[in-house]
Amino acid sequence: MTTPRLVATCWTSAGAALPGAADQTSPYPVLDRVRAVAAAGWSGLGLVHDDLRLARDTIGFAALRDAIGDAGLTHVEVELAEGWWRPGGRGERWTLLLDAAEALGATFIKAGTDMGPPIDDLGPLVTPLRALAVEAADRGTRVALEPLPFSMIETVPRGAELVELVGHPAAGLVIDFWHVFRAGTSLVDLTATMPPERVFGVELCDAEAEPIGTLFEDTRDRRRLLGEGVQDVTGFIGAMRSLGFDGPWGVEILSDAHRALPLDAALRSAYASGVHAFERVPD
Repeated sequence: MTTPRLVATCWTSAGAALPGAADQTSPYPVLDRVRAVAAAGWSGLGLVHDDLRLARDTIGFAALRDAIGDAGLTHVEVELAEGWWRPGGRGERWTLLLDAAEALGATFIKAGTDMGPPIDDLGPLVTPLRALAVEAADRGTRVALEPLPFSMIETVPRGAELVELVGHPAAGLVIDFWHVFRAGTSLVDLTATMPPERVFGVELCDAEAEPIGTLFEDTRDRRRLLGEGVQDVTGFIGAMRSLGFDGPWGVEILSDAHRALPLDAALRSAYASGVHAFERVPD
């Protein structure tokens, strides 16, 4: 087996930082995270907007880019664009993400939508998302929307419909396995509705059969290492490969147990679970 190229997505190396918190800055200095990610064997890492803002205002993006390169990491992704469909909604955060993506050579900028019921009419999102794609392409990157089962764009098929309406080569999706199975999307439906060229990123994790608490609490606090839950991780990897995607693969581990570990141990265990998952994928 060829060793897969695995990416420690932003929360996997963020320590006690939490999505949805008012301040999402990791307690670990960003250069320590870069070194720890590389030492554990990963090919790249993700960083969230609050960490990027702190890096810009302290060491600067050039120093961060050099540290990432010196560590041998070859993949960077940045997040999270929010509120981009509202008038004036792109604002300072979007500018920060564009600047960071350009300076760090990020493969894509991840974008999300609001939590709440799914929307019926995709029309109001098409022009704003196309505008993001145009601006991202001008900076040498792309924008990758992440559907969430508790958000406006609740499934991957619905997200695929949106990016097809956008019709720009720099607009695609990040497909997080947790959001696939918790949305009730089968692997058959996933591969039947997802245009291969729109798959910009894939994120792996495992979980129990049923959510614990709300869906948001389950995704934030109860994800499992690959192979420690009951979800069909290897089937999902095979489905993504059938669409022509073969990495780099994000590993997105958010859980109380993961956050309680020291940084090095958390990264080693997540990486090992990722490698082991690929060892179990049928040829």
